[in-house]
Amino acid sequence: MISGLVQILFFQCLGELISKIVLPFLPGPVIGLVLLLIWLNFKKEINPSLLLVSDGFSKYLGVLFVPAAVGVVLFLPQLKNNALPIIGALVGSVVLTIACSAFVLKLLSKNINSDESE
Repeated sequence: MISGLVQILFFQCLGELISKIVLPFLPGPVIGLVLLLIWLNFKKEINPSLLLVSDGFSKYLGVLFVPAAVGVVLFLPQLKNNALPIIGALVGSVVLTIACSAFVLKLLSKNINSDESE
């Protein structure tokens, strides 16, 4: 179990270092998670202790939403004052995400269809 926790913390620290030095616009834990994913794909197996630790973390993942909920309640007056721009940004980002996803799917389906016809 300790080695699984060490692996997770190692990749998070590595992600933090990369975030501070090379990619300051990306959060360190996100970079660390991507690096861990690449490492696990490269290894083609998951250490049993890493699996145990990750299962333990995923059981209590909902607890991580408590600080976000507290932040929403804390800044409720500012959210009310800026409700229209926030809703506009949310709706715009959803529409843009769906449009980009449809465009990528269309490009990929053309590539797959052209490969099958050859």
